[in-house]
Amino acid sequence: MARKGNKRAVNVGILGFGTVGSGAARILVENAGVLEERLGFPVVLRKIADLDIRKDRGIRLGKSVLTTDAREVTDDPEIDIVVELIGGLGVAGELILRAIENGKNIVTANKALLAEHGSRIFAAAGRRGVSVGFEASVGGGIPIIKVLREGLIANRINYVYGIVNGTSNYILTKMTNEAVEFPQALKEAQALGYAEADPTLDVGGADSAHKLTILASLAFGIPLSYKSVYTEGITEITPQDIAFASELGFKIKLLAIAKAEGGRVELRVHPTMLPKGYLISKVDGVMNAIYVNGRETGDTLYYGRGAGDMPTGSAVVSDIAEIAGRVMNGARPRGGPVTASSPMGIRPIDEVQARYYFHFAALDRPGVLSKISGVLGQNNISIASVIQKDRKEGEAVPIVILTHKATEKDVRRALRRIDSLPAVAAKSHLIRVEGEE
Repeated sequence: MARKGNKRAVNVGILGFGTVGSGAARILVENAGVLEERLGFPVVLRKIADLDIRKDRGIRLGKSVLTTDAREVTDDPEIDIVVELIGGLGVAGELILRAIENGKNIVTANKALLAEHGSRIFAAAGRRGVSVGFEASVGGGIPIIKVLREGLIANRINYVYGIVNGTSNYILTKMTNEAVEFPQALKEAQALGYAEADPTLDVGGADSAHKLTILASLAFGIPLSYKSVYTEGITEITPQDIAFASELGFKIKLLAIAKAEGGRVELRVHPTMLPKGYLISKVDGVMNAIYVNGRETGDTLYYGRGAGDMPTGSAVVSDIAEIAGRVMNGARPRGGPVTASSPMGIRPIDEVQARYYFHFAALDRPGVLSKISGVLGQNNISIASVIQKDRKEGEAVPIVILTHKATEKDVRRALRRIDSLPAVAAKSHLIRVEGEE
């Protein structure tokens, strides 16, 4: 802690001056007066470390603020809070641990690092007696971490689910509204800056799984369990699937789902069909939305921009402000999610129950639908509705089936059997369905 004029001040150092780092820095500089007025003391941006300090980010900074040496942030005895905005699992983690050992409080937006190695970071922070803030790791400008830690602290959470990846949501929206194929929608997302050159983490579902890991740990008091999250992406979704879903009264979204039931927690990320009338079905483009159902509150919905320099920068500065208050007042540090004394186990995907959409490509032969429905029946899968399109002699035609609730293990066994039928021309495709029947 240092002094700014006659006032004690909290000093901040930032590692990483990219999109989010620039947003956080801009807010700290341009809103310095507002922050001081609300907190009662100044928060000073003392140092920013980045490999590229020549690029103009449009922020007025003193010459001594920028450095290419990260140790000038992690090792500076005058810095109270180190903000890690580099991303990734390697250098970022090493620098956070170095800063913690030097007695620095931490703020990070690094959901991958927290989901996969957070236990080590939170343990180190606990030993050293420093805080770790991670509001910006999930939902951009949506204050969902504070909602779970504070706003709903009196609730037993039943489920959390949401759209937490704007890239995938933009692509699915484009495919839905314009009936374009996935590659075309992805290309446009990249051109607009909504998707990375390598979009695998986003469209493959891993980014959503990282965020779900953090949300589930906060909601249910379970250890960080990234390796237990069942994960599917959106790369196999077709305009035909979207059209059939619409005909059945649904929209397709990439959902992150954490659900407590029977003393265990389901953790899954996958394309999901939702009734068109649901509010979350209307969340389009790059927007995010997260439902939380508490036993005492019922459903609550949180909506906003899930990425970008200023929304995510706002979440970063929110953490800075909270931790600065703890530093100034000598309050107890705040670390990671609190694990329950008897945490719930994780339900494997094979035991999950859901409704299903099946898409079969079958040759136009007598009795094919009967054989398919027979296999489903033998595996305890009940049919709710069927769509069979115009017959084309000698060609494969689509058969779409919507089921009542079934068990994933039974579904997988049935589809393997159906795919082996001579009249089935291609591998079957499934999408899970959420919402009341």
